[in-house]
Amino acid sequence: MFKENRSIMARVKEAFHPTPIRNRVMEALFKLKMQLSRLDRTAQKMQQRDSTLYGKCVKAVQEKNTQLSSMYASECAEIRKMAKVVLQSQLALEQVALRLETVLHYGDVAQAMRPVASVVRTIRTQLEGVLPDVSMELASVNESLEYLVMEVGEATEQSFDASISGEDAQRILNEANVVAEQKMRERFPDLPPVPTQEARVQ
Repeated sequence: MFKENRSIMARVKEAFHPTPIRNRVMEALFKLKMQLSRLDRTAQKMQQRDSTLYGKCVKAVQEKNTQLSSMYASECAEIRKMAKVVLQSQLALEQVALRLETVLHYGDVAQAMRPVASVVRTIRTQLEGVLPDVSMELASVNESLEYLVMEVGEATEQSFDASISGEDAQRILNEANVVAEQKMRERFPDLPPVPTQEARVQ
């Protein structure tokens, strides 16, 4: 069994170090980091926009302007929905980037590639309605990763356990979602209670 494991690792290294696979991992990582930068900028802009609208909402509530306060509160709520999607996507893709960096340093291609490809595919779909340009770029990253999964599998003659890979991908997504919820609470204050029109009439 030990010899068999060594043989698998040897085949991985043979497939990895002649550069085609390594270069493609580096290219995918570069593209991924570009999109992470875009997500970070978008998250900052959303937070700034929310802060501005939040201030206006508070002022409208203090002035008992029900119509304006409701409008600003609704806009804040929509921004926060999108901000959470962006933040969760950013956190999950950061984990993908770490995995790819591990691949570059240690050549652990076989175990790392399938779950990260699955995560990128999920995030790409998630961002379609929020940031279509980023989603399109992630489609290219996902295509590269899926191809690498196939190529490494052929080079090493190793089969992948889809259930384990799926569990690993889901764990990354779940952890990103939990952290995103925590960060949302830290970055976005609770909206003030907005009086209804009926309450104002009374």
